[in-house]
Amino acid sequence: MNDQAERPVYMDHAATTFIKPEVIAAMAPYFSQYFGNPSSLYRFAGEPRKGVDAAREQVAAALGATPAEVFFCAGGSEADNWAIKGVALANHKRGDHIVTTAIEHHAVLHTCEWLEKHGFSVTYLPVDKFGRVDPGDVEEAITGRTVLVSVMTANNEIGTIQPVARIGRIAHDHDVLFHTDAVQAIGAVPIDVESMNIDLLSLSGHKFYGPKGTGALYVRRGTRLENLVHGGGQERGRRAGTENVPGIVGLGKAIEVATADIEGHNRRLVAMRDRLIREVLSTIPDSRLNGHPTERLANNANFSFRYVEGESILLMLDARGICASTGSACSSASLEPSHVLLATGLAHEEAHGSLRLTLGDANTPDDVEYVLSVLPEVIGRLRQISPLTPPAGKRVPEAE
Repeated sequence: MNDQAERPVYMDHAATTFIKPEVIAAMAPYFSQYFGNPSSLYRFAGEPRKGVDAAREQVAAALGATPAEVFFCAGGSEADNWAIKGVALANHKRGDHIVTTAIEHHAVLHTCEWLEKHGFSVTYLPVDKFGRVDPGDVEEAITGRTVLVSVMTANNEIGTIQPVARIGRIAHDHDVLFHTDAVQAIGAVPIDVESMNIDLLSLSGHKFYGPKGTGALYVRRGTRLENLVHGGGQERGRRAGTENVPGIVGLGKAIEVATADIEGHNRRLVAMRDRLIREVLSTIPDSRLNGHPTERLANNANFSFRYVEGESILLMLDARGICASTGSACSSASLEPSHVLLATGLAHEEAHGSLRLTLGDANTPDDVEYVLSVLPEVIGRLRQISPLTPPAGKRVPEAE
């Protein structure tokens, strides 16, 4: 069993990850030894420029892209904003319609809402009870005014993996650009932008053991895209601002490590994930798994527990040294139920009782056993004091 005096059990890797030692080692020289501005012309700028170029090649190799199609930025949210606003503004004379889904990250949803305030129209497609969008719905939503389809590769809350390649093919059949938020997918789902019909892809370094504040946007060669940040001529004139050289180098190393053996990495996580799912559902009454039962990220287990609130679950788990989440990290301070869970058909009270456990490289089977020894007790205690819990023998049947 995990020794809580030594370290907490961290099961919130969908929120952020630690930086791996080899990534820190790759970054270290660029903080002091090679601190020059890579955009400068003198010799001292050479090593920083080489570091940025090498990282661009590493990201491109991980995506099946070319280095010229990779643009560094400050994270996944910026990349999402840039992709969606950039395509919309660059193509507004051709069309003013965007297709996305109801379960996208808020970096996509709020960007689309901003565009709606500026004359664009957006179709937010529904998902099924597992959180999957129907590619047929995507095709039906496309009109002669559609300029972009944006569907995430894998959901950050419930882990459901979308049929991205099929959706991309449909978009291309209608001469529409396709963007995917792959922030949760890098290192977990093999990505090839060509075979998956992807025109733009967002990623974030801190989701795959790289540094925070780093990200990249893949842009297929020839794609019309307005700049999001104006100023200098960095990133080949596409994204102004002095490059975060240590961060970029770290992102490059992190994605190289994360994509080196996805199948082997997933095999280890799936074994722990499936034990979590199996034991939680069999030992805790009135619990359910959220997300697709098989087409889901290898590290994601998202549950709903009836008659309790997620915030209370988190506080009691934290007191026992377990770090988890009730949904996406960007919404963790909100008392509103998850928009993702509501979109899958859960009632408000069920969505309020959600718990997301996301495993990572530092987790062990002992961590899983510790969580399984604590969680039933936590749910049981909360139900004892909850006014929502019905008397024994009078449980309300779960809705279909």
